[in-house]
Amino acid sequence: MTFPKSVRLVEVGPRDGLQNEPNPIDTATKLELIDRLGAAGIAYIEAASFVSPKWVPQMADHREVMTGLTRRQGVTYAALTPNLKGLEAALECGVEEVAVFGAASEAFSQKNINCSVAESLERFIPVLERAQQAGVRVRGYVSCVLGCPYEGEIAPAKVAEVSKALYEMGCYEVSLGDTIGVGTPLAAKRMIEAVSRDIPMDKLAAHFHDTYGQALANLYAVLEEGISVVDSSVAGLGGCPYAKGASGNVASEDVIYLLNGLGIETGIDLDKLADTGTWITQTIGRPNRSKVGAALAAK
Repeated sequence: MTFPKSVRLVEVGPRDGLQNEPNPIDTATKLELIDRLGAAGIAYIEAASFVSPKWVPQMADHREVMTGLTRRQGVTYAALTPNLKGLEAALECGVEEVAVFGAASEAFSQKNINCSVAESLERFIPVLERAQQAGVRVRGYVSCVLGCPYEGEIAPAKVAEVSKALYEMGCYEVSLGDTIGVGTPLAAKRMIEAVSRDIPMDKLAAHFHDTYGQALANLYAVLEEGISVVDSSVAGLGGCPYAKGASGNVASEDVIYLLNGLGIETGIDLDKLADTGTWITQTIGRPNRSKVGAALAAK
């Protein structure tokens, strides 16, 4: 049994987690969350989403967040930029890295962004070209890699097809997202095996939601396959508006506890991270979905 010696954690809580919260969250709270995460040792934080405030009102303050950051040395502050307009706005704010997202499900793509998978990929071409001109790296996301709320199971070959397109387009890394959290370890392994035939394993990341309580088991399975980048959200913040009962991303605290137990280096202080999870959930009035965070808070 072989695991990577170290794992890079991508913290998506400030963006992916908070954008699905029902109540408004002020900019100061977001900035403090990002700063606390950096202080805990997280070196990659998705800080904002440059999308239309009409569709995602929680991210309407993206400019204020990106320009108000207290930047820590060695920490990357990234932003989601699904189109050229969003990218240009992010570049004006000094963004260091951006991300685009596609889907492995035709039905999900149509219902989520009102276009086919192929059309969505075409839209990313000018974004990648402009980012390359600006010297900004682009990360790619693929949604619904283990299941879709409309289509059900998704064939690993389809995930591989979309992932390969993003990689060949210029995305330096492709994050594979179980958006509605229905995956199981064997399915996760088979999906990773299919995608890694076209893309080097060190260019792939796992992004698993915990709707059915399988996220950690799925992560263990893909770590065995050689995955060394994991997306997570402090306190398990967030959710998927397209799946009934869907919970957020796997909790960052739970991931770090697992990795510590496997002897895998992350450079992250678990106690500080857990304190951050307790603070943010109390601040926004949400339950802490991290079992590790809740256990440490009870000591």
